[in-house]
Amino acid sequence: MSARTPLSKRILALETSTETCSVALLVDGVARQRSVPSSNGHSEFILPLIRELLAEGGLALPALDAIAYGSGPGAFTGLRLACGVAQGLAFGAGLPVLGVGSLEALAWGSGKPRIYAALDARMNEVYFAAYVVNGQEVQEVLAPGVAPAESVARPEGDGWFGCGSGFSAYGEALLRRLGPDLTGFDAAAVPDALAVAQLAAARLEFRPGLDPFEAQPAYVRQKVALTTAERLARGGKS
Repeated sequence: MSARTPLSKRILALETSTETCSVALLVDGVARQRSVPSSNGHSEFILPLIRELLAEGGLALPALDAIAYGSGPGAFTGLRLACGVAQGLAFGAGLPVLGVGSLEALAWGSGKPRIYAALDARMNEVYFAAYVVNGQEVQEVLAPGVAPAESVARPEGDGWFGCGSGFSAYGEALLRRLGPDLTGFDAAAVPDALAVAQLAAARLEFRPGLDPFEAQPAYVRQKVALTTAERLARGGKS
């Protein structure tokens, strides 16, 4: 559950689960965000972006209520980076942390009421989940999972809008699987830090954040790569 209109919270948010590195600062409903596309990792960008936003907002870290991060699923290195940076900054400033699912952030940022979120999971698979956004609430209809595009779980009903890189990487297979249930899709949509910040701000109204040492990525899939036998079984593709 989360509020469409962010409440009076001061949140720094990080999202690095995809090839886009984004950082957002949400202060009493006023949002600032910086995003950098990068295929070579986000470690060189994330701290300068954080410093830039804090300076622009005239805030020091201890003045925040919490630090939020996109917890996944997504690129393993990116998930560990966002979680680790959030932990380090929060520990030093005495702040709590909040992990927000990357697929939920993708759905929230879409502006659509019924969203099928799908991110490219590599290895011929897709991270997927489905959500309903109803006014001030986000309801999880399908929990995050991972599967080949041709066998992803389908939510009940129709009128779903597809979002995410899964539709650019495996569009034909996803459309065969979901086509009758979809009203359209946006293959360029990515989860961003602003959505993470807005979801985190609403959650802080109902429950406290975590101790930094409790923060963890939500990998969904624990495997980093296919074995040689698995690659051969899939036609030699990674």
